[in-house]
Amino acid sequence: MRISISRRSLLLGAAGAAVGVPTVSTVASTGVPAAASGRVPLWRVAARNGIVFGSSIATWQLDETYPALFAREAGLLFTEDDLLWYQLKPTPDAPLNFGPGDEIVAFAEANQQLTIGAHLAWDEGFGDGWSEDDLWGLSRAEARRLLYGVIRAEVAHYRGRMNGWIVANEVTDPDEADRHGFRTNVPWYSTIGPAYIADSFHLAKEGDPKALRIVNEFGFETVNEWGDPPEPRRRAFLKAIDRLLDQGAPVQAAGIQGHLLADGFAAKFDERGYRAFLRELADRGLAILITELDVLDDGLPAAIGPRDRAVADVYRRYLDVTLDEKAVKAVVAFGLTDRYTWLEEDQPREDGAPRRPLAFDSELRPKPAYDAIGTALRNAPERRQLWRLRK
Repeated sequence: MRISISRRSLLLGAAGAAVGVPTVSTVASTGVPAAASGRVPLWRVAARNGIVFGSSIATWQLDETYPALFAREAGLLFTEDDLLWYQLKPTPDAPLNFGPGDEIVAFAEANQQLTIGAHLAWDEGFGDGWSEDDLWGLSRAEARRLLYGVIRAEVAHYRGRMNGWIVANEVTDPDEADRHGFRTNVPWYSTIGPAYIADSFHLAKEGDPKALRIVNEFGFETVNEWGDPPEPRRRAFLKAIDRLLDQGAPVQAAGIQGHLLADGFAAKFDERGYRAFLRELADRGLAILITELDVLDDGLPAAIGPRDRAVADVYRRYLDVTLDEKAVKAVVAFGLTDRYTWLEEDQPREDGAPRRPLAFDSELRPKPAYDAIGTALRNAPERRQLWRLRK
């Protein structure tokens, strides 16, 4: 989803640094959260059928209680914002700051989790330290030097420690696109041209050859909140992938963000069309990863019971269809707890009720969504596992 860097994320990150977030050793010593006792962790449920289950998390979320739950439930860590440029390179003249990324990767390693780094090439995530002219005003040579220099340094820094990279994020579009489906309203496209996408994949392969290389996109499930149908976006994505593969770009996997809209999901979700789309991706030899799964609970009642049941039903309907495709190798939630969801800051409910899009509530108690995700993983067809889990 195209989002801005949450002001709340920045403020909480600063606050966490001020008071001292839990260290990896502190997290490890906290043990299994009481709320999770007696349940098989989601990562283990998924692994029984060859699926990797994981979640995003960021250093500013490493409070006193959540990290232990995350370490228990997730087999894979997706870097939510610690490798975005507002952290990695906060201003054009700033040297690369790997501190936050190093901390979150060390957390994953201490808990024997796989890792996906996000994102190498994206047109957002810069923060207030970058002006439009800093990006759109570059010459082609300057833009190549900037983008490619950061990618080279980043993949070299984490070489052998990432299991996958989101190499290109949100680079296709059915409307503002060229004839190959690539978005033109991107600073890198404007300055470098569409070659920046294939080039980024080649750089990722050169710098970290064992890490899976992923192109990531959103908006394939239902008509979105702006009324755009999913099928044109699916066609644009497939067209762009075909172009990259024809060019010899080393694309290995398709990432589907999976930001689901609860309002009318049952009626709007075209199961047959979605199955066909997944099959088309698989037929191109690509692994498929669901990378940022959550449920926007607009259109649902404020009452917690009915809302939680409706959110769970969305997860159930979506995953039952999605996991039938054996090329789907991973399900990665965009967070595990409602305590830390980008939706609360970026898209608050009009009625003021706190968002409840994830598997655990703000007190880390499992919700019906947790049961729905677990049941879908448990009932999914068995498949060949993409990665060997470290746990």
